[in-house]
Amino acid sequence: MRPNRILMIAALGAMAALAGCTTSSEQIFTSSYVSVKDAGYQLPKIPIEKVERKYHRQVVAYRTDEKPGTIIVDTKEKFLYFVMPEGRAMRYGIGVGREGFEWQGSARIAMKREWPTWTPPSEMIKRQPELAKWRTGQPGGLSNPLGARALYLFNKGGDTGYRLHGTPEWNSIGKATSSGCIRLMNQDIIDLYERAENGAKVIVK
Repeated sequence: MRPNRILMIAALGAMAALAGCTTSSEQIFTSSYVSVKDAGYQLPKIPIEKVERKYHRQVVAYRTDEKPGTIIVDTKEKFLYFVMPEGRAMRYGIGVGREGFEWQGSARIAMKREWPTWTPPSEMIKRQPELAKWRTGQPGGLSNPLGARALYLFNKGGDTGYRLHGTPEWNSIGKATSSGCIRLMNQDIIDLYERAENGAKVIVK
C-alpha cells in the first residue's frame, strides 16, 4: 500500500473518532433472544435472524459528555444507548413514534414496572374505539402493548406520558410505528431495566 494511502486511512479514522461516532461493535448479543421464563410468563423466542443485525443488542464505542447511566435515544437512527464507562455504551434497536407522534427532550426515569398495566389515553380510545374495554387498564401479560417492562418518563411538568417499554411486536424494531413511546424487544427491555436506575437522565433526540 502506498504511503499516502496509509496516511489517508489514518486521517479518516482520526476524523471519525473526533466526531464522536459510534464505531464497530465490541460485543454483540444475538444469542440472547431465546425463550425466557419471567415472573411466570414464558416469553417466546424472537426470530432474531429476521431483525437487522445493527438492531441486535451490542456494546459499542460511544463518545458523549453525559455520565454513565444516562440513556440517549436516537430516534433518527432507531437506537437507544445506555452510557457505560470508558467511552462505551450498550446499544439497543428501537421502534419510535410515527409521524405526528414524535417527541424530543430530556426527562428522568421516575418509575420502573415489571409486566406493567397499560391504560390507553382517551385520545387513543377516540381514534380506536375498540380499546375502550381497557379504559381502566389492561393487565400485564404477553399481549400487553407495554411488554415485559416499562420505564416511566417524567420532567419538570410531571408525567410526560411517554415510556421506554417492551413490545411483543419484534418486527416493529427499526421502524416508526408507535404512538410516541420508545419500544424495545422484550428481551432487551429486561436487560435495560436491570441497568437503568430510578432518576436516570433520558435524552430523546
